[in-house]
Amino acid sequence: MTDVTSRPPTPPDPPEPAGPVARHDGEAWEYAAGPGVRHDGAGQAAAASSEVGTGPEGGGGGPWPPDEAFDAVELDDRGWVRRNLEAILLVADEPVAAAVLAEVVGARLSQVEELLVELAGEYARDRRGFVLRAVAGGWRLYTNPAAAGAVEAFLRLGQRSRLTRAALETLAVIAYRQPVTRFQVAAVRGVNVDGVFRTLLAHGLIQQVGSDDGPGQASLYGTAPAFLEQLGLNSLDQLPPIKDYLPEGVDLIELQEQP
Repeated sequence: MTDVTSRPPTPPDPPEPAGPVARHDGEAWEYAAGPGVRHDGAGQAAAASSEVGTGPEGGGGGPWPPDEAFDAVELDDRGWVRRNLEAILLVADEPVAAAVLAEVVGARLSQVEELLVELAGEYARDRRGFVLRAVAGGWRLYTNPAAAGAVEAFLRLGQRSRLTRAALETLAVIAYRQPVTRFQVAAVRGVNVDGVFRTLLAHGLIQQVGSDDGPGQASLYGTAPAFLEQLGLNSLDQLPPIKDYLPEGVDLIELQEQP
């Protein structure tokens, strides 16, 4: 018979943190905003509480996980560089050279190259939905080839959906200002247009037509043949005069001279 009297007393539960707390041990990170939530290296998160508003379907009305949880993450220097590299690669629309990445994140080129190889191997090993590849002298994220069927089904679904007002406005700017860069379109509309560009590209309404001669050689975009087909036009010359559709008080010359 086991002598239960010899067991040490059970320590009390630790107190709940007063605010967002985050820790990183090199293999996994966890954070808590009030009730704890853990996120492991494989990208799986689970709410540790059933209270309203603490999970993706908790009805709290805000983003989940909250921004405060990410702001409170404690990382070493290597962890910061790794995180920033992933963030940059996520928004890059063309391969980025390792030297450019090193300059942006403020790290040694050798460290950045090591981390890029590490990330590429990790994504492949964990069978993520995306892969990191070294192509055309740079690095860029791509969808996992094994998920091609799901991606194609999603894009076909998007092609059948109606364009939003934001997409139509962006398409109009491209049609009348082409060839243009994303930055130039964003300057005209006054908002970020990356998501809208992806939608228009998926619909086959715009296409890359070249590269700008300026610094960085940003991609230039114009309308695709499908754009004319959808409008029943033979050429862009048949587009109606833009001045007929400008809001009152907007000068066409000023619009055309925007960067």
